[in-house]
Amino acid sequence: VSGEVPEVACISPVSGCVFEKRLLEKFVFENGTDPTNNQPLSMEQVIEMKTNPIVRPKPPSATSIPAILKSLQDEWDACMLTSFTLRQQLHTTRQDVIQKLQDKASVLTSERKKRGKRMPEDLASADDIREYKQIASHPGLHSASVPGILCLDLCASDTYKVVTGGADKTAVVFDKESEQVITTLKGHAKKVTNVLYHPSEDIVFTASPDSTIRIWSAQDGNCSTIIRTHKEAVTGISLHALGDYLLSCSEDQHWAFSDVRTGQTLCRVTDDAIGNALTCAQFHPDGLIFGTGTKDSQIMIWDLKERTNVANFPGHSGPVTAISFSENGYYLATAAGDACVKLWDLRKLKNFKTLTMADDYEVRSLTFDQSGSYLAVGGTDVRVYLCKQWQELKAFSDHTAVATGVRFGKNAKFLASSSMDRSLKFFSI
Repeated sequence: VSGEVPEVACISPVSGCVFEKRLLEKFVFENGTDPTNNQPLSMEQVIEMKTNPIVRPKPPSATSIPAILKSLQDEWDACMLTSFTLRQQLHTTRQDVIQKLQDKASVLTSERKKRGKRMPEDLASADDIREYKQIASHPGLHSASVPGILCLDLCASDTYKVVTGGADKTAVVFDKESEQVITTLKGHAKKVTNVLYHPSEDIVFTASPDSTIRIWSAQDGNCSTIIRTHKEAVTGISLHALGDYLLSCSEDQHWAFSDVRTGQTLCRVTDDAIGNALTCAQFHPDGLIFGTGTKDSQIMIWDLKERTNVANFPGHSGPVTAISFSENGYYLATAAGDACVKLWDLRKLKNFKTLTMADDYEVRSLTFDQSGSYLAVGGTDVRVYLCKQWQELKAFSDHTAVATGVRFGKNAKFLASSSMDRSLKFFSI
């Protein structure tokens, strides 16, 4: 920023440049961007470096020209050493993260093989789901003056814990058992279009067209971190199986991978093949690949380690609205503005089944249950399909507007849905 060697050196992860921390803080506070490339930047992302104090040259009146030149050379060498050290540390960090991802993937694959085809003993049967009906409706969670719940998620380890995101710029944490609002999360400047509940901690993630991702305490509603890695609307978020890293995508045609503990973005990637706004994203269950949808109907599969696009699934028309991987990692369900749900075999890389709806049918949300036995579709109505046979088990028309989110409770014992009619509904026997 100043052209001088920094006294307190720090590095911007979005440009890799070294700055004087005091001056960078002032610039980021005023502009919210990196000084060199104008990419979004927050001080939470900045890495402060521990370097040896730099001895400044004496003024010309107190020394000789050769001494001045030597001091300048010493400063230059120190700066280059600092930059090299920073690059090494960033490389080491990325390598450490990749190793953690690989180790976790190995564990998940092993666990999946051990489970084999055994289903949970308490899993709801297909006949149970055929008998499901609305058992509760909660229309008062979000503002009536700006109606609409836009997204929904449940905590995987305690599916009675629910989070919803609204057109009223808030997210609401709700307890299904007590039927009480735990906390309301306020801070976004625009509507909340994506929410995630951490599977094992009381942490909630929210994303918005205001281009930010916020990390909250689900108990007291405090926002601990704001991730400002995107320039435009954030359209999708997905949590890695480790619980420590967040995938995000945006209308700015980039996807990003961020550390949820520090708020630091570890990589931010685009590709010539994208060519359009990204609309949704989800990790594969093993966490080494993930899928994104685009505004121009493309389904793209990415290798996280290499940060490259490794497969594309054409066939939809219209913007991709939802994607969901099955628990066994073999299938991917996708939906777009073409009134159908496509099922893809990830081993053969092909579409093997298409669920066709009425011409005017909208699909806003897709989810498999945790056993991979059922697929729920939320949109014009709410539907549940039996996997493998892909047979429709039940359709619910209880919402008076489009359903925007669907999630299964533990062992598919209930189904939760959110809607533009401002209600959160639960279906069970």
